[in-house]
Amino acid sequence: MPQPRKPTALRIIEGNREKRPLPKNEPKPRRGIPKPPPHLIGYALEEWERITPELHVSGILTTIDGAVLAAYCQAYARWREAEEALARMKARDKLTAALMIKTKNGNAIQNPLVGVANRSMMLMQRFANEFGMTPAGRARLEVDPHDDGPHNKADTYF
Repeated sequence: MPQPRKPTALRIIEGNREKRPLPKNEPKPRRGIPKPPPHLIGYALEEWERITPELHVSGILTTIDGAVLAAYCQAYARWREAEEALARMKARDKLTAALMIKTKNGNAIQNPLVGVANRSMMLMQRFANEFGMTPAGRARLEVDPHDDGPHNKADTYF
């Protein structure tokens, strides 16, 4: 699988090492906080409300980032719910701490909740990296938190 394209802003910051031409008409969406989608509830909505102000102040969040941010929040909620379910099961399972379960045939297998938690954690990390919410993600971003994007229609295109 090929590596995803590096954002143009990051290529400029790093000095365009590959010396490939930079895109001339790359979209520049308005900075702002998108509204949370109505399907976000519980932990997902709590996470949305926790991180959107920080991402906005950092200058990273734009008005079109809602779906990707919602996916991050949903992965966070799924991870948290799986971890809480595992903790409840762990209290009853002193032998394997809920990491293993027995099948109908008596075979021991990994608890499916462990897989759910692990996959959700991996998705969270990928989305978080896109928004600069990890130390490595922040290290590759440079933004001006005082620039709120284009001020008029001409600024959008020039």
